[in-house]
Formats: sequence, C-alpha cells, structure tokens
Amino acid sequence: MRLTGLAVILVGWSASVLSAQQPVLPSAPQTLTLEDAVDLALRFNRQYRQIANDRSAAAWGVRNAYSELFLPSFSVGVGFGYQGAGSQAFLGEDFSLGSSTMGSDYSLGLNWQLSGTTLTQPGLARAQRRATEAQIEGATVNLRSTVQQQYLAALQAEAQVEITQAQVTRNEEFLRLAQARFQVGQATMLDVRQAEVAKGEADVSLLQARQAVIVEKLRLFQQMGVPAPEDPTVVSLPDTFPVTEPTWNLSELLRAADEGNPDVAVLEARAAAARSNEKAAKAQWLPSLNFSAGWSGYTREYTNADFPVSVARDGRNGTIAQCDLLNSDLLNPGLTPYPCPSPLSDAEVEDIIAGNNVFPFNFTSQPFSARVSLSLPIFTQFGREARIAQAGQQADDAMEQVEDQRLLVRTNVSQAYYGLVAAYQAVGIQATSRVAAQEQLRLATERYRVGSGTFFELLDAQVAAQRAEADYINATYAYHRSIASLEAAVGRPLR
Repeated sequence: MRLTGLAVILVGWSASVLSAQQPVLPSAPQTLTLEDAVDLALRFNRQYRQIANDRSAAAWGVRNAYSELFLPSFSVGVGFGYQGAGSQAFLGEDFSLGSSTMGSDYSLGLNWQLSGTTLTQPGLARAQRRATEAQIEGATVNLRSTVQQQYLAALQAEAQVEITQAQVTRNEEFLRLAQARFQVGQATMLDVRQAEVAKGEADVSLLQARQAVIVEKLRLFQQMGVPAPEDPTVVSLPDTFPVTEPTWNLSELLRAADEGNPDVAVLEARAAAARSNEKAAKAQWLPSLNFSAGWSGYTREYTNADFPVSVARDGRNGTIAQCDLLNSDLLNPGLTPYPCPSPLSDAEVEDIIAGNNVFPFNFTSQPFSARVSLSLPIFTQFGREARIAQAGQQADDAMEQVEDQRLLVRTNVSQAYYGLVAAYQAVGIQATSRVAAQEQLRLATERYRVGSGTFFELLDAQVAAQRAEADYINATYAYHRSIASLEAAVGRPLR
C-alpha cells in the first residue's frame, strides 16, 4: 500500500511539473488586437520560450559562482557490501575466511577551495547573466516586430478583400447595365459576354483574396504559438494605423539605436563576458588554497554468529595452553605460577555475539581527518599561456563584432528611415492616382450609360481604378511596414 501511495504521489507531482512547464494554450480570441497578439506570442511562441528559458540557468550560474567562493562543498556517502566464505590468495599467501560477512560504511566530506578561478567566477557569471538578459530582450523586440509585420500582412489581405468585393459589385452592375442596353438594342451580345467574363474574373479574384486572408491569419497564429480556429476568418483584427507624416529626426534615431539596440546590447554583454573570461584565465597564475575534512565509519558482521565465538574460544584456549606450558615444572620449576585466563564464560559469549550484531548502522567511527594545502603551478607546458591567449583573442573578436554590429545598425536605421520617407511620399502619390482613377471610372460609366462610350473603355477604366486602389493599399501598408522596420532597427517602439 505504501508503494502504491508513493507512486500516485510521484505521478501527480510529475504531472504538476509538466503542466507548469507546458502552459495551457488559450482558445482563439474572436477579436485580436496587436497588443493581444504580441502578448500571446511572448507567452506561447516556442522559439522565444527557448531563449527565455535561459534566464533561470544564468541566475543559478551566479549563485553557484558565489557559493563556490564562500561556501564549502559537502558530500555524504553510504555503502553496503557482502563477502562470501572461502580462501583468497594475496601476495602468494592463502587467507581463508570461515564465515561470510556483511559490511557497511559511511563517509562525510567537507571541501573548500580558494583560487584565482573561484575569485573571478562571480564576475564572469554576472557578465554571462547580463548577456542572457540582453539576448532575451533582443528576442522580445524581434518577436514583437515579426508579429507586427504579420498583423499588418493580415490587415492588408483584408483590405484587398474589400477592394475585390467592390470590384465584384461594380461588375455585377456593369453586367446588368450591359444586359439592359442589349435588350433595348443599344449594345451587342459581345458587351454582355464581356461583362459576364469580367464578373467571373472578379469572382475568382475575390475567392483568392479571401484565401489570402486565411493564409495570413494562419501565419499570424503560428507566430503567436497558438492554434488557429478552424475558420480563421471569424477572428477580427480591429486595430487601425493612421498614415501621418514622419517627424522623427535621423540623428536622434541613430543615437537611440546606439544606446538601446538589443542586437548591439547582446554583443556588448557577450564582449564583457569575454573580458571576464580573459581575467579568469589570467587568474590561473595565482596559488590555490584547499581545505578538506572528513568523517567516516564502518561495520563488519559475520553472517554465522558462531564463527567469532569459535575464533575467540580457540584463541582463549590457546592462551590457556600456553600459560599452562609456562607454569610447568620444565619452564617454571618451583616459582610463582603465572596467572592464566579462564575459559570463555557464557557472558563473554553473549558479548561477542552482541558485538557481532552491528550490520548495517552500528558503525565504528574512524578518527576525524582534516587537511590544508597550498599549491602554485609553476610550469604547465604552456597550457596556461595558451588558454590566456585564446581568451584574449575571443575578447578582441567580441569587441570587433560589437563595432561591426554598430555600423550595421546605423546602416539599417538610415535605410529604414529613408525608406519610410519614400513610402510616405508614395502614399500621397497613390492617393492622388486613386482619386483620378475613380473619377475616370465614373466618367466612363456615365459615357457607356448614355451610349457615348464603349464597353472596352469601361473595362479599361475599371482595370485602372482597380489597379490604383490596390496600389494605394500596397503603398499604405508598405508605409506601416517601414515604420515597423524602423522600430526594429532602432530597437524600441516609436509610436
């Protein structure tokens, strides 16, 4: 019963641990804002969680470094053994044991070491923890940017659906207009068939646009790490992003990127850790102080309790016989006899049996031992020098990577900034073109309605309006993506 209860407890505990490590995924929300999407991604995106999981190990690394510096290590050992009866050869001699034995032992060990390595480990561990925190912060910024880009892609796909739906509506109206003109003899069957073809193409474009929305929303849920609903279109994306003129100053953006870009911060933290590692390598020139202490004990019990009694009895009888020989007239004529021991009494036999009953925990303690030593390595076949040189080379390389990343970040910020300015100007141009195309379509529709224009002119105007509308949407979301790219390059939100 006890084993069954323990098994139930262990199973419950392991299940609770697994549930703590694997959070329950939420159901798909009906309305998903950008901040909600980012929050879900920070909680459930698997790649980000792998990076965030490094925080605990880095914190324990710092604790371990300080404990090695100030606290001794402590170990406990317990052993059990059995040896059968029989003879055993050792150095050409045979030793026989008339009874099998059972034995146990324990040991307690205390050890503390002070060296250049232990002195420099706390600084190295703190630097590594800062590098881990910087890496997690960088992953947070990158994940936020990725989710934002995908959110914008889903919104752009929905906007394309609205444009295509408007095109379908217009083509339905054009088809009715062509049929009405054909019935009164003002148009040919060719116009009707062309209107039917245009409507069919618009229907297909609408299907493709709706499919694109599903795909983009599926990718959004994938970035969040949350299963998407069976029909992703039921999830609405309510956020809107206005188009405003960029007012940021490039110099200020570059300065902000130099101070807070997470990729630069990661490399700076790694460079600091590399310098700490170089100091730790140089600390190998220092002597090492080691202190150790130990406590131990053992038991040895014969499985045949009569064996130690017979050994003791034979020894006592031999002593008595030897004493009688010394008191004989041959060796001790007329002198005071030596006192001889008496045969084993029942009380002594009971003591021997009781003294044999020691397995497994009636230990015989061994003397306490302690040792202090000081060592100074003089010559290590240049291994120490090689490790110091390698650590220095890694630190120098880390600093070069920092400067290279700084240059890359400045390039990315400048490129993103100029791209944003161009994207904003493109939005203005496309807005003007969209208004002109809509006016052209209105005029072509009226001309065809009154019979002064052809259906080909109407179709051309519709294609131009459709293209202008799509170009405006693409320019608008290219502007929003440019802002997201600029925020990613700088390393923080800008709006």
